[in-house]
Amino acid sequence: MKVVIQRVSRAKVTVEEQVIGEISAGLLLLVGFGKGDSSAEIPAMVEKIVTMRIFPNAQGRFDRSVLDIQGEVLAVSQFTLYADTTKGRRPEFFNALEPDPARELFEEFVQALRSVLPSKVATGQFGAMMQVELVNDGPVTITLER
Repeated sequence: MKVVIQRVSRAKVTVEEQVIGEISAGLLLLVGFGKGDSSAEIPAMVEKIVTMRIFPNAQGRFDRSVLDIQGEVLAVSQFTLYADTTKGRRPEFFNALEPDPARELFEEFVQALRSVLPSKVATGQFGAMMQVELVNDGPVTITLER
């Protein structure tokens, strides 16, 4: 499982010119699942994400989590996080999990987020061609892998 975390002032995802997910201050999560990933990894990953101290305190130091600021989360499925670019110029995606099990894991991930995050959790549409807009705050971008 790979997650790219971006601290945002705002973010939204659009499918066919219709906004399907939108948040204000919080986190945009690009989430991918690879072969061998399972539900067992989700609770620890969600806990790490929602408690990660990447929001500034009054002195400007990273000291607050998305829970602390009562921020929002936009989770977007992103199988391309498993791109293999070691050969040639076209990425290969052999290590990405197949769509059906990946969809199930993504849905479990979103449910786990919603169970621990009292503020809004929005999503993209699994498998759709999406346009993701964001204002990266900082910028702050962090990658996690399990």
